Amino acid sequence: MTPGPDLTAAETLKRAYLTMERLQSQVAEYERTRSEPIAIVGTGCRLPGGVTDTASYWRMLAEGTDAVGEIPAGRWDHEAFYDEEAGKPGKIYTRSGAFLDDLEHFDHDFFGISQREAVAMDPAQRLSLQVCWEALENAGHAPSELAGSRTGVFLGAASWDYITARLRHPDDISAYTSSGAAMSFIPARIAYLLDLRGPNLAVDSACSASLLAVHQACQSLRLGECDTALAGGVNVVLSPMLMISQSQFGSVSRQGRARTFSDSADGYVRGEGCGVVVLKRLSDALRDKDRVLAVVRGGAVNQDGRSAGITAPNGAAQRDVFQRALDAAGVTADQVGYIETHGTGTRLGDPIEADALADVYGRDHGSPVYLGAVKTNIGHLEAAAGIAGLIKAAVCLDRGEIPRTCISTG
Repeated sequence: MTPGPDLTAAETLKRAYLTMERLQSQVAEYERTRSEPIAIVGTGCRLPGGVTDTASYWRMLAEGTDAVGEIPAGRWDHEAFYDEEAGKPGKIYTRSGAFLDDLEHFDHDFFGISQREAVAMDPAQRLSLQVCWEALENAGHAPSELAGSRTGVFLGAASWDYITARLRHPDDISAYTSSGAAMSFIPARIAYLLDLRGPNLAVDSACSASLLAVHQACQSLRLGECDTALAGGVNVVLSPMLMISQSQFGSVSRQGRARTFSDSADGYVRGEGCGVVVLKRLSDALRDKDRVLAVVRGGAVNQDGRSAGITAPNGAAQRDVFQRALDAAGVTADQVGYIETHGTGTRLGDPIEADALADVYGRDHGSPVYLGAVKTNIGHLEAAAGIAGLIKAAVCLDRGEIPRTCISTG
């Protein structure tokens, strides 16, 4: 075979130019996908106060409903544990919490689960199955049509109430205990039921768990690990043990009300519920003509590091994560008009959060930035707290209105 003629200088330059163009195009595509906005195309929620969807959620928010009430008698013998004296060993000094109306109802036949197995499941698993199914239907997806798809499930979960409430003796252990109690089985149930093949993980980072789950889902979508994602969190309150610890620590409200950013704030109120969003890359959602409720443009994650105590927030770390989230989203602080805060109602955490928000988002002129705190309505849902706030913010965007913060007189 006779070799061809040598390339001329012009041809060599042209090839180099075309190669550079191709590499630049690849870099641009990488940058685009790495920062692509993520669309919220569906939601599902079960929250205190009879909230079963975004319509009932909005009614609660618009009416300023306080869903905090007395601890239901069916959870534990509250009188045996109650004592108004703070710090008394083995006792709880509050009677209040924010609870779901019907935690026990579950159609096990609908989900293809035997009654014996359903009884041995952590209610958080049952609740997550119901809410994920409803979220997919809200997004316009027939859940059964996702079989074999690269759909991820990312759920925040941190409660060990089921273990302490139900498993007190070796005779309480059944063949279904391991699958019924493990945190990893909360998202795994959804993947198993629907035959989903995307990433599947439970996230435990305490109060930030559900928002971290959403962040991980967004990153997974951008990396192409999945094409659709279910993300959110769940929390159920079944045992007095954690509340005893919180009463010893003094972190729960003696008034039984979350008074966020108020001089009368004295702690948070435990709550339970589940929230899930269905996520897709915005380009895919527009291509598929999905209804886009809101868009996640960017996020950021960090840790407090060495603060005043292991449970104490760090203002410098909060300022850093606020700014990095703005940078990731490609927006400036003066473009933000509403912030759904963490707002636990504690005397330590609220001032630190408020100061950090003021440092990053504060402005001397122009439109104000409004702060909201859904914990004043439904208490602190712990691992599901963040997703309750995210769904609230998405509904506010969809409706173009910010509801008033609940001010309880209870």
